[in-house]
Amino acid sequence: MTRAALEALTRRWISLWCAPVDWTLFDVLHADGFADETPAGRPPTKAAFAEGLAELVRAFPDLRTTVEDLVVDEARSRVAVRWTARGTNRIRFLGVGPTSRMTTFRGIEIVEIHAGRITRRWGEWDISEHTGTPA
Repeated sequence: MTRAALEALTRRWISLWCAPVDWTLFDVLHADGFADETPAGRPPTKAAFAEGLAELVRAFPDLRTTVEDLVVDEARSRVAVRWTARGTNRIRFLGVGPTSRMTTFRGIEIVEIHAGRITRRWGEWDISEHTGTPA
């Protein structure tokens, strides 16, 4: 894929992290054998990643995510993206809440893309504003 195509696909992927989630697009963008390399205690599967996203959006039903930086490694078909998400906590999430507060999350993701679909994902999130723990 070209640099532009890798960037566009990754931006579409990040757009999933907004309420409501487009589950058809989720299925299109993730390969059937998708592997979540940082699954946060869940199985490293496409289905488990989807459940984690669904849980996030249930807890923050007005969630909006913005791409802050995006770096493309065309030769390796990988894209790194730094993002910020904001939403109001409406149900318990990660042992906290509901707080009814607007909360900001930040993170960095790396996705690997083959044949137009995401095959692997690595991610690190800063959720300290929600949990009240130091970053």
